[in-house]
Amino acid sequence: MTLPSQTLPWLNPERAQLLLDALARRILIIDGAMGTMIQRHRLQEADYRGERFAGGFDSTHAPGDHVHGADCDHGHDLKGNNDLLLLSNPQVIAGVHTAYLEAGADLVETNTFNATSVSQADYHLEHLVYELNKEGARIARACCDAIELKTPGKPRFVIGVLGPTSRTASISPDVNDPGYRNTSFDALRITYREAVDGLIDGGADIVMVETIFDTLNAKAALFAVEEAFDARGARLPVMISGTITDASGRTLSGQTAEAFYISLMHARPLSIGLNCALGAKDLRPHIETLAHVADCYVSAHPNAGLPNAFGEYDESPEEMAETLHEFATAGLLNLVGGCCGTSPEHIRAIAEAVAGIAPRRLPQDLARAA
Repeated sequence: MTLPSQTLPWLNPERAQLLLDALARRILIIDGAMGTMIQRHRLQEADYRGERFAGGFDSTHAPGDHVHGADCDHGHDLKGNNDLLLLSNPQVIAGVHTAYLEAGADLVETNTFNATSVSQADYHLEHLVYELNKEGARIARACCDAIELKTPGKPRFVIGVLGPTSRTASISPDVNDPGYRNTSFDALRITYREAVDGLIDGGADIVMVETIFDTLNAKAALFAVEEAFDARGARLPVMISGTITDASGRTLSGQTAEAFYISLMHARPLSIGLNCALGAKDLRPHIETLAHVADCYVSAHPNAGLPNAFGEYDESPEEMAETLHEFATAGLLNLVGGCCGTSPEHIRAIAEAVAGIAPRRLPQDLARAA
């Protein structure tokens, strides 16, 4: 496959070609949920802090003229900052990556969903953005390399994740002030640029802008990605994955799947798809839409059904695999995996369910065959 309007060479030509070759042969498997697996460890505050953050702050970083001492009282609760585990408890994250790889994942996503200044501001750790992203890619890279040694001939790829942040550049968070915004395109662009530089330096094979609910946020991320590529004179493959937020079939910023694709096709993505929010059955018509209109590969990594009254996910690996098997036989998929509520058991079942099924053919390939 030759990507349209490709103006920069691949940063890692051999890795990019391995990925393209694999996509041409079969449906590739993306890993499952990171948060679901972290919850299984039942980590406490001390586990999130480790040694470096034992006081509830970064002991290696002192803003301004401050000098950390025994009487420092500016610590904050860090429990729930899953990205911080990359620095404070990295073996937990490495264990999750390895479990998914052993279950059959071809691609693992870095644990960097909230590794932006917007999200880390909740913990007063905005200065960690580059470090978190670099370490997230490095750990995932090491896990992939270790598995590749055991399975030569089957490359495994690191997807460097850029999450959506908790803010919306195109929607007001205040119903009484429709014109108000709590972020801007440039503010998002700056933090995304720092993040993507870290992902690239850490060894990511791919950059994915994912769980997109606001297309303007995604445009800021993609602008930052292109800035990073331009600065290096080379690029990585880019994946885009949006999220349909409810039964209306639209993103939070109001776009249908087709409009979402059209708004972002200028980025020349390797793939476009949907993840999160809905279970596979509810995602089906929207993936079908993308499969019909997209001139790139199509991905889907849905939740394990819709959350129940307790916020948990009930869809079993067998149920989810059966649904995604139908996606595959209908010719809708190039990449498939899981999001919230999924586990290595789900990924193993999905991998088995789509094994041997031909991947979705690209429109240009169909045209050549006609």
